[in-house]
Amino acid sequence: MRDPVQDLADAALRRKHAGILRATPGQGLVLALAMTALLAFGLWHLGFSVTRFAAGLANLGTFIGLMLPPAWGSTASLLRSLHALGETVAIAFLGTLMAAIIAFPLGFLAARNTTIAGLVRLVARRGFDTLRGVDMLIWALIWVNVVGLGPFAGVLAIMSSDIGSFGKLFSEAIESSDRKPVEGVLAAGGSRLHGIRFGIIPQVLPVLISQFLYYFESNTRSATIIGIVGAGGIGLQLSEQIRTLEWQTVSFLIILILLTVAAIDIISTRLRRAIIGNAEVALGS
Repeated sequence: MRDPVQDLADAALRRKHAGILRATPGQGLVLALAMTALLAFGLWHLGFSVTRFAAGLANLGTFIGLMLPPAWGSTASLLRSLHALGETVAIAFLGTLMAAIIAFPLGFLAARNTTIAGLVRLVARRGFDTLRGVDMLIWALIWVNVVGLGPFAGVLAIMSSDIGSFGKLFSEAIESSDRKPVEGVLAAGGSRLHGIRFGIIPQVLPVLISQFLYYFESNTRSATIIGIVGAGGIGLQLSEQIRTLEWQTVSFLIILILLTVAAIDIISTRLRRAIIGNAEVALGS
């Protein structure tokens, strides 16, 4: 049964915002035409050609034929591939972990309900935007020139990029936390730091861990890309195999990367569900 009071409230809302809710005739058609024109102009400006695209598909088929069947080569080559894969996973994990550790306290400085001053919050927010605005591949090129080739540069590249992303996500999670536990701690005689420690952190910690696991899975793929520019891992080996036209080995490495990312995704998804589920049970009780 419909609620008459709710119906009256809905009718009043529609009358109040009639200009916004009323559909303009032809508005959808105009928007569709504008988007189509923008798409056509973009393709023309970028030199899109159906002939070139068809020729590219033919070349793609040739490359796929050269990549089959996948082959890992000798036993020594297989061991090098597995070692490089483990190095890639280590780069992703350490870079993500370091970024999360650094961004955790900075997130409180950027959150509106925990920062000590508006200027501090502004500086923290703009700092996160700066770090996040530079792509991870650019960070890899920078750190390769600073510390040299190798996995250490890859760890620093992932850390530099993810500090900005984690800082923004952490601060938003802190701002959306419930104020009541903090008020309870303060009413019991606790300080502001006690309110953060016992009122906010238990609320947001499961969310932060979940975000860390998601970024770890994502950074495993990114670590492969930055390895191509010299940041270590399986990406460097993949680049060498492409340069020497060893396409069957290339396909084997790609399959190895896909299986690893899928395994990490399955494990991290289960961990996220377990953590968030336990948090919901704790909050419900």
